[in-house]
Amino acid sequence: MDVRTQMRSAARYNATREAIAAGNRRLTFAQAWDRGLRMANGLLALGLKPQDRVGVLEDNTLESSDFFLGAAIANLVRVPLYPRNARESHVHMLGHTGCRVVVVSEKYAEEIESIRGELPELEHILVRDSGYEGWLARQSDIDPDPVIDPQDFFIIRHTGGTTGKSKGVAYTHHAWLAAGRDWFYLYPPVEPGDSCLHLAPISHGSGYLFTPIWLGGGRNVMAEKFDPASLLDLMEEERTAYMFMVPTILNAINRIPGIEARKFPHLKCMLVSAAPISDETALKAYEIFGDAMYQGYGQTEVLPVAMMGPRQWFAKDVPGSQPLRACGMPLPFAQLQIWDEDNKPVAPGETGEIVAKAEGQMQGFWNNPKATAERIVDGWVKTGDIGRLDQNGYLYMLDRADDMVISGGFNIYPAELENVIAAHPAVLEVAVFGIPDQRWGETPCAVVCVKQESAVTEKELVDLCSVHLGNYKRPGKIVIRHDPLPKTPVGKIKRKELREPFWAGHGRRVAGN
Repeated sequence: MDVRTQMRSAARYNATREAIAAGNRRLTFAQAWDRGLRMANGLLALGLKPQDRVGVLEDNTLESSDFFLGAAIANLVRVPLYPRNARESHVHMLGHTGCRVVVVSEKYAEEIESIRGELPELEHILVRDSGYEGWLARQSDIDPDPVIDPQDFFIIRHTGGTTGKSKGVAYTHHAWLAAGRDWFYLYPPVEPGDSCLHLAPISHGSGYLFTPIWLGGGRNVMAEKFDPASLLDLMEEERTAYMFMVPTILNAINRIPGIEARKFPHLKCMLVSAAPISDETALKAYEIFGDAMYQGYGQTEVLPVAMMGPRQWFAKDVPGSQPLRACGMPLPFAQLQIWDEDNKPVAPGETGEIVAKAEGQMQGFWNNPKATAERIVDGWVKTGDIGRLDQNGYLYMLDRADDMVISGGFNIYPAELENVIAAHPAVLEVAVFGIPDQRWGETPCAVVCVKQESAVTEKELVDLCSVHLGNYKRPGKIVIRHDPLPKTPVGKIKRKELREPFWAGHGRRVAGN
């Protein structure tokens, strides 16, 4: 099976039902599919061929569905960009995937135009400006119906890399459908008319829910931004049944004044994922939303692999387990093991690296066979996360082998920040690691050794990171010192030694919101 064919069938059988909502604007399945067909033909008219890569930079809007559907219809490979990334990241993501076209919201058009000269393969920038609707209406509504193999690529999503360059994670049509199926396998079933409220960008984690909702005849509701003041009314008006969110957003929702008095009768599943969650946030959310609470574990390279619903997550007496501290239980269609340093499975309860195998895993890193070989061993994806599985099947994530920081649900790799900070002429050496943060769960901390005569300030270094990497990757704390950083006998900086004082009193070296 391929994504296009399954979505086309759903559009036919649910033609008159509402499919897309964004504020007061609504599209039925038939209308949304018609726009998708026109987008597909418009892109093909630019000279694109099936399996060509097309970038997209947007927030959640009604028009977002045009490209989501159109790329699938034309058998083009979506390459989502993230609005919070810096221009260097856009250049890298578009460049190494060889994107020939970028579809961009008008508010981000200038940003993409400014990098056009650095991308020799980029031929067209399609801007959703005041002329977009007219352009779309002029395109053919005839289904181009290209042949699609289930092993054709569907999307390339980018994740951080320990070398400082993000890697493209390539999914096939088969893998994307399998991932969506596995996300929803243990949830209450999607019924026609059920709505999924996308608070997070569909270019990011929430996008994994778009296809299963569409296939079930549900409604994808686009929220351009998270607005606590209007969220509860929006959930009520849209009869929200499904939501995806990171713990930082859930923590903010928990604190909306008067939320305890509100009722959410349509809510079936509130999935919390992408970062660790604190006990306080989880218990407060359970008090508010009850049995709609679900937690999942996975990563862009392989997902989902673990999930737990409210009965497992908030169980009070499970001998040998601490459900509230877990991040899920192995899913029926995934394999999950804990490996030692020799890539051998360890006994239940022992600590090691979490590895997983699922139909929804990546084919590999785009044009990076070396990195692929390092991460996929005998078909198993090495997550880089340190954890354990107990005798009852609860999975606990304890630390990160690759020192990745998850701040507000976004992956931040120390090497990215270290590379930028180290380029400052006053800096001799730097180490970056995650420390607890009340708002974001974790935030990057940079310990910087500077020259004795240097007058560099913390703000100067933070601003440097913001310019080169984007605001969300800037350090939350910088410690400036003149003493050399501690090192191992072979000269590697002892990042964990620097990190430990900040985690005093914490039982694990990841934090939640």
